[in-house]
Amino acid sequence: MLFWIFAAVLTAAVLLLLVPPLLRSAGSGPDREEFDREVYRDQLDELERDRARGLINDAQTEAAKAEIARRMLATAEKDSNTGAPATARSGRVLAVLLAVLLPVGALAVYGSVGRPDLPAQPLASRNLEQERGGPPKSVLAAMDKLKAQLAENPNDLQGWLILGQAYAKMGRNADAADALRHAVALNKDDVELQGLFGETLVSANDGMVPEEAVTAFDAVLVKEPKDPRARFFAALARFQAGDQQGALDRWSALMAESPADAPWVPVVRDQIREAAVALNLDPAKVTPQPLPPEQKDAGPVAQGQPGGPQAAPNAAPNTAPNTAPNTPANMAGQDEMIRGMVANLAARLDADPSDVDGWLKLARSYGVLGEPAKALDAAGKARERAPDRADVQVAYANAVLQTQPRNETPKPLPEEATSALRLALKAEPDNKDALWLLGLDAMMSGRKDEAADHWGKLITQFKPSDPEYTLLKGRLDALKAGG
Repeated sequence: MLFWIFAAVLTAAVLLLLVPPLLRSAGSGPDREEFDREVYRDQLDELERDRARGLINDAQTEAAKAEIARRMLATAEKDSNTGAPATARSGRVLAVLLAVLLPVGALAVYGSVGRPDLPAQPLASRNLEQERGGPPKSVLAAMDKLKAQLAENPNDLQGWLILGQAYAKMGRNADAADALRHAVALNKDDVELQGLFGETLVSANDGMVPEEAVTAFDAVLVKEPKDPRARFFAALARFQAGDQQGALDRWSALMAESPADAPWVPVVRDQIREAAVALNLDPAKVTPQPLPPEQKDAGPVAQGQPGGPQAAPNAAPNTAPNTAPNTPANMAGQDEMIRGMVANLAARLDADPSDVDGWLKLARSYGVLGEPAKALDAAGKARERAPDRADVQVAYANAVLQTQPRNETPKPLPEEATSALRLALKAEPDNKDALWLLGLDAMMSGRKDEAADHWGKLITQFKPSDPEYTLLKGRLDALKAGG
């Protein structure tokens, strides 16, 4: 009886949530398209922040902006084509149907499949692993049986391969690598097996490429010199060993020989940027353009293509359908659209100059457009209004650096930039940008102890598996060695 009371109360509560809005007269609801456009404007701002922090490069930023602008235009078209709202009569009809059909339908379904007399199931008898999303007991039993068979017949290549793949799907990468190690020992000539083994070793080693994985990838490259997965991880091993130039050369070659729609292209582009930063190079100048796309819609075939690292989850959106990316006309259209947005922002700030975040956005926008003098002026106005904010001081320092001519030989930072960075560090002692740039300035000025102090504080904010940690450790080791 208690169950039926609870079910009736729950059904009534659902109806109270659904029916009253349908009975009201159709009014002027919120403008969905305007809400969407506001979301897209926030996404544009977020893109600028990611670019300022160096998380994405200029090409990724421009591609993403083009897609967001296309979506904004689409919402404008929807707004102009929106018809009249649904009538109140249709809402009342739907409300009556819901009030009748929802409880009747629930009773009909429960009457056919429900079991109110079923007793409670004790916790000990429940399959908690399966309820948590783990493999069913039948799968675990099959794996135990397979392991027993492999213990009796250790030369079963297919058995070791199946066991390794099963462990990998369960996230047990160390066990997967151990199983695949047995498989590789039985067939060293299988390049796909060697590549899978190497990649599993990297996953089991928290992203670091161990020597055993290097050997596996080298074996792949001997037979398949163009294998993208082996080339990617072989370069990553060099980067992690401190050979940034060797890694950059290999990633650049892989990028230049990959189709633009290959799933590993965003990952390779990010690694080129990391290597370029480590070598004090401009990522935009050392990142080659990939080959033309192989097909407009890569679909599941490209995503499942063997031999390539997985695509980055936060890759920039594709350009609009049937639009050739990076053509002169397309780039000109993007530039005109961005300049229009920047002009609107500048006009708004002239009317309300107290918006500090607005001035920062304007400074970043001018930086994207290649107008460093205007970027410095906007950052200066933000600094005048919020001199105690660390992010404002860092933005001003970056704007100062953008006005400096690019030199082949790295030089100390201008005093105007370092003074702003010191103020940022005073306001926020753990500010990553300030610690990095002040350390760089100290190193180029010959103040190695000061550089080591700044970078020593900075490296504690990263995990050993982070690429920033690897970069900083290499710099600190070089300082200790007298470099």
